[in-house]
Amino acid sequence: MAKPKDNPNYKVIAENRRARYDYAIDDDLECGILLSGSEVKSLRRNQATIAESYAAVEEGELWLVNSYIAPYDAAMFGHEDRRRRKLLVNRRELARLWQETQRKGMTLVPLVLYFNHRGIAKIKIGIAKGKKAPDKRATEAKRDWQRTQQRLLKEHS
Repeated sequence: MAKPKDNPNYKVIAENRRARYDYAIDDDLECGILLSGSEVKSLRRNQATIAESYAAVEEGELWLVNSYIAPYDAAMFGHEDRRRRKLLVNRRELARLWQETQRKGMTLVPLVLYFNHRGIAKIKIGIAKGKKAPDKRATEAKRDWQRTQQRLLKEHS
């Protein structure tokens, strides 16, 4: 996913920063998301969270569960704030996601909700495996060491 700096349409709406700490992300996938009009208006105002949500393959379809999009007050026909939203992927990708979650014990975690360069709402889903406490400590120690290295390099140059 390229991040065009000069494109006015590209905009990150919500990011699940905790996902990279709690899960080892194996692969990621960009999906479309089926939204109503008031949901899009609310997203344009940055009123959404995906921190407590997850994705699931159910009955041959991919769903985003427990994501929050705030109600849009000016809408004539509102929406439910925590409803299940259908994610749009092709059949081959859906089969691969189902296979990963059923056979390998992986889970689908939303990473970023954003508007792409064309102004269309997209969500990046990560195929992940949960980390145990020692794995989290090792990741944190590695991050601290890299931060220390960068600080030392900056001081000596």
